[in-house]
Amino acid sequence: MTNKRGISRIAGVLYLVVVITGMFSLAYVPKQLFAWNNPAQTFNNILDHESLFRLSIAASALCYIAFIFLPIALYQLLKSVSKFYAKIMVLLVMVSIPISFSNLQNKYAILSLIEALKQPGAITSEIHQQTMLYLNQYDQGIFVATVFWGLWLLPFGYLVYKSTFLPKFLGILLMLGCLGYLANYFGNTLSGNYGNIGIAQYLSLLPAAGEIGTCLWLLFIGAREKVSLSDQSYKN
Repeated sequence: MTNKRGISRIAGVLYLVVVITGMFSLAYVPKQLFAWNNPAQTFNNILDHESLFRLSIAASALCYIAFIFLPIALYQLLKSVSKFYAKIMVLLVMVSIPISFSNLQNKYAILSLIEALKQPGAITSEIHQQTMLYLNQYDQGIFVATVFWGLWLLPFGYLVYKSTFLPKFLGILLMLGCLGYLANYFGNTLSGNYGNIGIAQYLSLLPAAGEIGTCLWLLFIGAREKVSLSDQSYKN
């Protein structure tokens, strides 16, 4: 296995961890537990499935840890294309990490509310409302983090596109993924009715296609080494 191919496999494994844990904590668990218009049902769901809720916190932490090492592996793979853009890629990811970890405090606060419910004189309705407050703050924190989850895809996609060892179409998809993240962020920020337009779900497919496609390519195919003329003549 060549050096580039070995590094690409490592990056692929890290990317797979990010994808799986991210989908679990950001998509699967909220769909199972959260009823955004019903605070009582949401709290009872979390209370009845506390282990699943705790697992989502652990999955998020694992996701962010893997997301620290992913751009480092990608830097080693892509620095031969451009060290400048590779450093920007790493920097944008590193900015998102403290935002993401700090945001997990909102979920820990909900665990504190579960303990508070066991205390004498606890007012259930207030705990329900506080749960939704923390969940909305967590959701908004994720929303802020998506700015950097989108921005890092631009230099990453550019590096993939300019490389000679990864497919150009993946680079294009990654750069489009950046636009998808940013369009949804600014659309939701600037317009309260943006979610009703229906375009947000389609724009969300852009980063999903680019990142999952790149993850699978790195993991199962890897970087293609460019064969030199001397190598070719030797083989002939």
